Amino acid sequence: MKKLKSTKKEFLFGKRNYQFLLLSIIIIGVGFILMVGGGSSDPNIFNPEIFNFRRIRLAPTLVLIGFGLAVYSILTSPKK
Repeated sequence: MKKLKSTKKEFLFGKRNYQFLLLSIIIIGVGFILMVGGGSSDPNIFNPEIFNFRRIRLAPTLVLIGFGLAVYSILTSPKK
């Protein structure tokens, strides 16, 4: 009689890696949401709100931090 091998599927990354990846996706999403808005409904009227701190400094910084965290979550080895 032939014994069947148990084929236990292993994930590519560990639980901690997936947690960091999910956190980075959330941070990137928040950064892009903070960039939204500031436009004008009339193209002939300039709205200076497009150049405020939130859209110029905070949102791109959050997106870059999120991408950095995603790279970190991919490159770290899973702890076994």
